[in-house]
Amino acid sequence: MRQDDRVTEHDAVPAVPHEPVPDPSVMRKHYREEGLAEADLAATPVRQFARWFRQAATEGRLFEPNAMVVSTVDAEGRPSSRTVLLKQFDERGFVFYTNYDSRKGRDLAANPQVSLLFPWYPMARQVIVSGVASRTGRDETAAYFRTRPHGSQLGAWASAQSSVIGSRAELEAAYAELEARYPDGERVPVPPHWGGFRVVPRWVEFWQGRENRLHDRLRYVAEPDEGWRVERLSP
Repeated sequence: MRQDDRVTEHDAVPAVPHEPVPDPSVMRKHYREEGLAEADLAATPVRQFARWFRQAATEGRLFEPNAMVVSTVDAEGRPSSRTVLLKQFDERGFVFYTNYDSRKGRDLAANPQVSLLFPWYPMARQVIVSGVASRTGRDETAAYFRTRPHGSQLGAWASAQSSVIGSRAELEAAYAELEARYPDGERVPVPPHWGGFRVVPRWVEFWQGRENRLHDRLRYVAEPDEGWRVERLSP
């Protein structure tokens, strides 16, 4: 091969130009959704949440309307957030299930203060719940666990949630072992380290996007007599 015919590494692998990165500073949506007035609110935040949740679930614009961002703070004051699915709500509070040994489970054991955020972006809405979390009873946990698909029941045992794992293969091997022990149709016991948290709200904010960033923000605040005070927040 002649010197001129040699293929260098630079010639063999042509440089790939960097893909342009969108500029977030120019990203804007102009909200034109209907407003939210004090006179339109339900008597309690849970009833108002039910109204909005019904719309979020039936209009077909949201992939998982019960998805919420759960934010906790650990014993050292370090915050963390993750997406969790809401599984029940009523006047007693908002319920989700998790591994109690997970990071959020440990955080809530040390500091039960928690925030829930429902990011209903396609509707230009969000709901923020700030409150205190406590574990649900084992009977309530077991009743919900029985409604989960068989594979999800096995997954609650297979995953030591939030712990470091060596590989995906380890997780799949643990699941396969459980699947052999509890084949489909076999009753899976409720893991002792798994259960629910009920968040009792201290305040609940309903945010509705409006034109010119003049959003409507109405917040229910719990009163000592178990009633609710409504206040409007500046956007």
